[in-house]
Amino acid sequence: MNIKKLNIIIVLGLIATIGILIAQLIWTYKAFTLEEKKFSQKVHIALLEVARELYENNGHEFSTKDLIQRISNDYYIVNVNDNIEPKVLEHYLKTEFSKFNIVTDYEYAIYNCESDDMMYGKYISIDDDLTPKRTIEFPKSNDLVYYFAIRFPQETSYLISSLQFWFVLSFALIVILLVYVYSIYTIIQHKKYSELQRDFINNMTHEFKTPLSSILLASNYLSNQDLIQNDSKLNNYTSIITTQGKKLNNHIEKILNIARNDESALAINPIKIHLFSLLNEIVEPMLMKHENLKVEIEVNPDETIKADEFHFTNVVHNLFDNSIKYSDENPEIKITSTRKNKELRLDFSDNGIGIPSKNISFIFDKFYRVSNKKSTEVNGFGLGLFYVKKIIQQHHWKISAKNNSDKGLTISIIFPNS
Repeated sequence: MNIKKLNIIIVLGLIATIGILIAQLIWTYKAFTLEEKKFSQKVHIALLEVARELYENNGHEFSTKDLIQRISNDYYIVNVNDNIEPKVLEHYLKTEFSKFNIVTDYEYAIYNCESDDMMYGKYISIDDDLTPKRTIEFPKSNDLVYYFAIRFPQETSYLISSLQFWFVLSFALIVILLVYVYSIYTIIQHKKYSELQRDFINNMTHEFKTPLSSILLASNYLSNQDLIQNDSKLNNYTSIITTQGKKLNNHIEKILNIARNDESALAINPIKIHLFSLLNEIVEPMLMKHENLKVEIEVNPDETIKADEFHFTNVVHNLFDNSIKYSDENPEIKITSTRKNKELRLDFSDNGIGIPSKNISFIFDKFYRVSNKKSTEVNGFGLGLFYVKKIIQQHHWKISAKNNSDKGLTISIIFPNS
């Protein structure tokens, strides 16, 4: 993906996530404010009922004028204008708070005219196991004579617990935002390292190609000299230089192609291919090159697939090349096809050394090579099977590998809807 587009997506995603989080926090605050208002209204109505019952109990006419004063969020004063019995008040408070579903701790105090002071009543807890305690002093009012005060010390925590869902949702959004930021950071770091790696590979391979071209040019010139052609040893040495130089050049080209195609998908031009004929065309020169190679093809001559001929040929060459290189004896390769409904399966089985079970899931990774004695003897960069998988994915096929029951490896390519 283009770095500019990636940055735009990152910024838009970040803005959207932060916007959602801010909106959620605003909604949570509004919900808390609304819950606080509802709680205050319930307390006000409950205290009105308590005052009414106290008036009726004392045989006085009930009046709501200037009856209840809210001093602070959790502190109320009720002007009864008559003597108040603590036990009676406590009974009415418990009854009315229970009726209005006010389930939080509270404490009350009654003004004592004789001592001109607030007489502490009791701390009422909704938790029976909690030891009642006196929390604070109740300030007296200079304007009233017969009144009681009530305070809710746990009001804030009570309101927060009633909005538990909102706070959990807000916390979840914060976690999502943090995960998003971390993921973006990881993507950017990966992108940066990937670009550094690709630039390094491009520079390295281009630096290699200049001296390699000179070596190949010189070796070709030497091999055409009469002195070299008449001396079998010298001719053999120049042939080795030329062969290995070409092999190195192929490796460099392969690395360049992989690095180049990391940025964009490989260009695929699928055409109808007769599978049996193509496999035979590939196998024939392989048999001439490797005298000890044995290949068995069990494929229906009428089988056809839609594939890019150039890339599919390279895929088969890579699979053959691996089977030959990783064989301790005369290599034997068997190609079989099986069809189930519209799905075609092509198996490449060999008699090589196989792959340890713990490593088999990594063999299609870029630059991955199994660490064993044979790998140190075989030249390569771990790009062959990576290229194979890339081509398979571009064609929307599937590929898998498994060890044979006796020896060797089977790589299967599945062609859906072929």
